[in-house]
Amino acid sequence: MGDYSKELYEMHAGFCKFMGNAKRIEILFMLGEEEHCVENMAHKMGVSIPNVSQHLAIMRDKGVVESRRAGTKVYYRLANPKTLQACILMREAMIERMEACATKVTRQSTNVSSNRS
Repeated sequence: MGDYSKELYEMHAGFCKFMGNAKRIEILFMLGEEEHCVENMAHKMGVSIPNVSQHLAIMRDKGVVESRRAGTKVYYRLANPKTLQACILMREAMIERMEACATKVTRQSTNVSSNRS
């Protein structure tokens, strides 16, 4: 792969950095369900329309979402469903890790209680 590989690592790191925002991840999951207008997303998320618009502009610039205008409203959708699939996979890995940690804590707690008896 050579230089292409290094360029890809840089792109990947840049993507993870800009997606390292809870609101953008929430938007990503929301758009994974269906296309939404800015107003609808802002209402569902409980944030201002300008806040959602700002996040969507960044996501559009990075090629994560696409938009279309219908009258006075702008609707957004995912540009590539694989982006959401990657985030779902990451979430599943984190959940597995949390469950493993919880199991470990429970076992340690049980062992401490048994030793006291």
